[in-house]
Amino acid sequence: MRKVAVIMGSTSDLPVAEKAIQTLKEYGIETEVRVLSAHRCPNEAREFAASARESGFSCIIALAGMAAHLAGAMAATLPVIGVPCSGAKLDGMDALLSTVQMPSGIPVATVAIDGAKNAAILAVQIMAVSDEGLAHKLQAARDEGTAAVLKADEELRERYKN
Repeated sequence: MRKVAVIMGSTSDLPVAEKAIQTLKEYGIETEVRVLSAHRCPNEAREFAASARESGFSCIIALAGMAAHLAGAMAATLPVIGVPCSGAKLDGMDALLSTVQMPSGIPVATVAIDGAKNAAILAVQIMAVSDEGLAHKLQAARDEGTAAVLKADEELRERYKN
């Protein structure tokens, strides 16, 4: 199933979340976007996490700022990728630390602060293990990235040739 949930703790995280949503769309991944706070609506967040597998999701991307720990609250049944979001006070370090500090047996993969695009790519990589079409799309994107870097290298070497 090609379906990923993108869950954020508040709509203030939407500008970051949109990077994941767009990337998933580029790979043809069905995406459901929700606002579910682990602190403000814990029952709804718990219900969503508990039923995510039965609802057809492959994994969950959870974005939250401050010391909110939405990713940990979502880690009930599926792989969860946490995206700590930057904030006004600690530039996302509080969110980063609360996302990576999970108890043994309840893993949450964590990407960089505001790293929603990488979260989406990691979700695609997880699904590509059992989806040949996604694996080919990922390889094509990597090949394009390699070609762009090598072209830039060639142009720089030509520009600064003795």
